[in-house]
Amino acid sequence: MQKKTVLRTVMSILLVVIVAMGLIGCDTDTSSNGSTDTPAGAAQTPEAKNTSPITVVWYPNESSNTHAEVRDEVGKLIEQATGRKVEHKTTTDYTIAIEAISSGAADIAMAMGAVGYIEAKNRNPEVDVLFVNADKNGSLDEAKYFSWICASKDNADQYKAADGYSIENIKGKKMSFVSNSSTSGFKVPTSAIIEFFTSEDLDDDKLAEGGAGAFFSEVFFGQSHQGSAVNLVAGNADVAAFCDIELAPYIELAEGTENTVGAVYRVSEGAEAPFDAHAGKEFVVISCSPVFNGPNAFNPKNLSADEIKALQDLFTSAEVANNELLFYDADVEGAVGLYKKSSSAGYVLTTDSWYDAYR
Repeated sequence: MQKKTVLRTVMSILLVVIVAMGLIGCDTDTSSNGSTDTPAGAAQTPEAKNTSPITVVWYPNESSNTHAEVRDEVGKLIEQATGRKVEHKTTTDYTIAIEAISSGAADIAMAMGAVGYIEAKNRNPEVDVLFVNADKNGSLDEAKYFSWICASKDNADQYKAADGYSIENIKGKKMSFVSNSSTSGFKVPTSAIIEFFTSEDLDDDKLAEGGAGAFFSEVFFGQSHQGSAVNLVAGNADVAAFCDIELAPYIELAEGTENTVGAVYRVSEGAEAPFDAHAGKEFVVISCSPVFNGPNAFNPKNLSADEIKALQDLFTSAEVANNELLFYDADVEGAVGLYKKSSSAGYVLTTDSWYDAYR
């Protein structure tokens, strides 16, 4: 009887030990797996949302006080699409904006030109087109603006030709360009000059230099389309290259047909700086070349795929196409925006390859 009692006691002790060891083993498995072995169907911990500000860089053309309201409106739209605050980076030189978007110091570059965009993408292949402003029908068929070479109205007779005006007599003159990274303020006008003066063996580098033995007696770079135009109306340059859309807020058509050789434009009364001291000055278009609308670009370093899509969806919407701070009615006195409604019906999507013509 005593033996049975002892046996029962021993068995009870062994059972308690076995159960205890099993519990310890279960605890060991749970702690070793931790959070890396989430049971099927359990909720996953979401990735932390990027709440850092989105930086938008602007060329010098849109960095002035004239476009402050436009910049603010673009910032509001970006915040609406992404939920993230926006910081604007204004510039005084094209190369600053190009370096910012290629390096990732900026996430979005608004209103670039084709050449500046291509330079940025050459530095960083991740840079890509976000959207572009369309033509008046909302397509890319006529999505163009115009590169002008102009002369002061007072000296325009020097450039008259049988069919109106010509760049035949610009050799030896004082010339103003925008920046050597500008599409319509350098690359397109120099291409037109090189094509016209085939016997001169010219290239971009030769046209960027002035002085004895050079094609131009002196060469200025205004660092913006406005700056190049001021060089002309202020009398610093004899001829100057700049584009129509960047001058639109400051000038009015005085004679002829818009964006044609021979058209005369006048600096408007009440024009803001840098034209406030040049109201009434007139100039004549002596060369006019169409240019593909420039892209708005992005660097994906600090933007998710969902945010990029949200930006594209919003900016290509009817809501933005009807935004009067971006697409303004030129018939309304004092209206300022990025593009005239009469020439652009909003933003559309396009691809990098659309700019191959400028490569």
